[in-house]
Formats: sequence, structure tokens, C-alpha cells
Amino acid sequence: MKKIATFSILAILICLPLVSLQGQDLTGTYMATEEVDGKQIIHELKFGDTYSMHTVYQSDPPKFIKTLGGFHTVTADSLFVDLEFNSDYARDSVATKRLAYSIDGKSLVFNGNTERTYMQMESNEQDLDGAWMFGTRGPDTGQERRGDSRDRKTLKFLMNGRFQWIAYTTGSFKFSGTGGGSFVSKNGKYVEQIEFFSRDDSRVGASLDFMYEVDGNDWHHKGKNSRGEPMYEIWMRRER
Repeated sequence: MKKIATFSILAILICLPLVSLQGQDLTGTYMATEEVDGKQIIHELKFGDTYSMHTVYQSDPPKFIKTLGGFHTVTADSLFVDLEFNSDYARDSVATKRLAYSIDGKSLVFNGNTERTYMQMESNEQDLDGAWMFGTRGPDTGQERRGDSRDRKTLKFLMNGRFQWIAYTTGSFKFSGTGGGSFVSKNGKYVEQIEFFSRDDSRVGASLDFMYEVDGNDWHHKGKNSRGEPMYEIWMRRER
């Protein structure tokens, strides 16, 4: 009996460190605002199961500041991100991030900076939620697709009524552009409200209406782009 009891206690002690290393579930969308030189700066975070992105922009007058994102792992108190894109890479050469974090209910703080507390947005699940990679221009006639197999990528991430697309090249970290804001997708109609756009801040405030259809892992996206030109795109659901 003493041997069994001793073994049980040792087993518990061995398991405890493993439990303590498990990270908390950060999945969701978080927003923080701060005032810099009299301007309101918005920080937006999106956390999927394994992928996350951070975007910073000014609301009035609208101005894009930066964006970065990639695959993450979470421990009990630290967030590690292996970046796929970083709009400031040419200036700072940052390809990985390690941040200490604490979370209390819906409040998320990094590196103890309580002046920039991120608040989790309410859940708002919709059609098209998730990560998508641009595949090709439609219609689908069996043409070659870009997808996730090439270094040049265009990613679209939708979560909790927030969307963002990013065009970038892995390896070289070349950043080509991004845009995002809020969206609604329901019954085949998809509407974007642009809140930041790196290529042209004057496009902020535009509302774009599209039609969509999901066929297996393909998203058929039809309508007019931000320049008013007709478009038909096929996006492929990203599996990682």
C-alpha cells in the first residue's frame, strides 16, 4: 500500500509541471485603442487556433500603420509567433515575436502594458469565418491555382465580423498590401465595410457588396472591387 501511495504522489508531481505549461485559449478577436499625439490609434488582434495577426491603424483621419502575423504557440504566460508577414520587415527585420501575456476574463495584456489593454469582442459567428488563400480568377476551368503552395500569397482571415486580406511573399518578407474592417456574410450576400487600406487611405469608409457561394473548400466571390471593376475570385480554405 505504501508503494502504491508513493507512486501516486510521484505521478501527480510529475504531471503538474506539464499542466502549468499549457497556454490559455486566446481564440477570438481583440481590440485596443490609445491616443498618440491627439490621434486615436486602433490595435486589432485576431487569434485562430494556430494563426494570429496584429494590425495597427489610425481612425480619423484614416491611416494604415502596420500589420504582422503568422503561426503561434501559447504557453502558460508567453506567446510565440513565427511570422509569415511583417509590413515593417524592411525596416526592423523582425521575423519572430515572443510576448509575455496575462488574461483576465475578456481583458488581454502583453508585456505588462496595462495602458494598452485588449478587450475581447463578443462572438459573432458567420458564414465564411476562417482563413482563406487566394486561388485563381474565376470561373473555374481547371486552371492552375496559386493557393498556399507558392511563396507569393494572398491571405484572407475572417472572424467575429472582422475581415482582413494581406498580400505578401514568404521567404523574402515582401509586403504588397492589406485592407480590412467589418463584414457580414449571410444567405449568399457578403458585405465589407473598409476601415483600413494600406494602398489608399481614401478608400476607408467604402462599403462593398458581393455575392458568394461555398463549394466544398472553395469560396466563389463575385461582385465589384474597390475601384468599381467587375471581379470573380476563387478562394481556398486554408487547412492550417
